[in-house]
Amino acid sequence: MPQPGAPARPTAALLADEPVDAAVLESELVYEGRVWDVRSDTVAYGDGQIVRQYVDHPGAAAVVAVEDGRVLLIQQYRHPIRLRDWEIPAGLLDIAGESPLETARRELAEEADLVASSWEPLVSIFTTPGGNDEIVHLFLARDLAPADDVHAREDEEADIRLEWVPLADAVAGIFAGRLRNGILAVGVLAAAERLRGAKEDPGA
Repeated sequence: MPQPGAPARPTAALLADEPVDAAVLESELVYEGRVWDVRSDTVAYGDGQIVRQYVDHPGAAAVVAVEDGRVLLIQQYRHPIRLRDWEIPAGLLDIAGESPLETARRELAEEADLVASSWEPLVSIFTTPGGNDEIVHLFLARDLAPADDVHAREDEEADIRLEWVPLADAVAGIFAGRLRNGILAVGVLAAAERLRGAKEDPGA
């Protein structure tokens, strides 16, 4: 129950992240990497200043590819966590002028040798807002077909594994803690909810 004098709870329609006009007094490039950089910003906040280091990330797009009740998962080695984790096709927004949807199309072709004729935006998420500014745009892809070209893969992608998994099994794996990739979890759960709603209301 809200306490007397507490701010009114926002309604569902108004529940949203709020922008803050915090002036950046100084921004220093601490590290310039192959994929992303690290910056140190001095920010005017409240009555004083704060200094925060974070990864300056170009953003990414990811694809939940679904066909006949199954979802496409890929498995590859991720060195920071020392695991071959299960993921969904995804890639960086690292080509100038390319939209998130175009990136999603490209990544589906490059990582899975597939194209899709049906695309729907699902959600956009900040992956680690306390440590980077990465935003990932997730799309639902359906009506799939083989791509015209088969792409060569290098490094961790050279031994990439692709599996078509029943969507319900992927959802169960997330809640059981066996599938812990955050982008996969958000994408699969969002797609499952989208498809459940479409099944309940085909005319929506």
